[in-house]
Amino acid sequence: MIFKDHFSARAAQYATYRPHYPPALFAYLAGLVPNRVLAVDCGTGNGQAALGLAEHFDRVIGVDPSAGQLANATAHARIEYRLARAESTGLPSHSADIVVTAQALHWLDAQAFFQEAKRLLAPHGAIAVWGYGDPVLPTERLDGMLRRFNRGLLEPYWLAERKLLLEGYGAIEFPFAEISVPRFELEMHWNLAELAGYMRTWSAVANFVAAHEVDPVADVEDELGREWGDREQRRFVRWPIHLRAGRIDPQAR
Repeated sequence: MIFKDHFSARAAQYATYRPHYPPALFAYLAGLVPNRVLAVDCGTGNGQAALGLAEHFDRVIGVDPSAGQLANATAHARIEYRLARAESTGLPSHSADIVVTAQALHWLDAQAFFQEAKRLLAPHGAIAVWGYGDPVLPTERLDGMLRRFNRGLLEPYWLAERKLLLEGYGAIEFPFAEISVPRFELEMHWNLAELAGYMRTWSAVANFVAAHEVDPVADVEDELGREWGDREQRRFVRWPIHLRAGRIDPQAR
């Protein structure tokens, strides 16, 4: 499978404006495993998930095939970043207590990644895959404006893979003994410029710009601004997190 790099060109924006995962998510993941020596974050991007894992594991290896993303990854004493694909990390077999991929499974060859995860996992290890859906704004009018932009103007410019994420990854065969997981959500307290910066990280926006040589965010930012009030005012933006977790079925070893 050829690696299609959708993100290197916007890696700096991605590092600045992507929302942060809640600490409770990483505490939950750490509780899935008896040992917390090594976590492997596949498709680490700028290291958002790796940073959360580093609060609970002795060592984290974040792998990503995008040199641009890794150049913008946040350094941490317990994180090592490597240029590699999720489907072929090059890491030792049975070395990882947990393998994760965050906001990336829909870009991967999922079954090849799952085979690699099975190879990497130590006994009693766990796998977790998650992503977040469309943002939700705090008032009906603001949310309606954003949805018309996201699911109206931009709809033809979203890549087909994103549908897998919006469906909660439920359409992807998950060859593990699945664990029932609690619900989590992302929450950021942003002003309008921060929301607009986040929208400019979307692959659909990049595809729109490539097709029309016009930034579509400028118009929706103005529309939102008329309802937002003071553009420096911070409002809550929320995203549902779609999480699946599991362990290797001992009868399948």
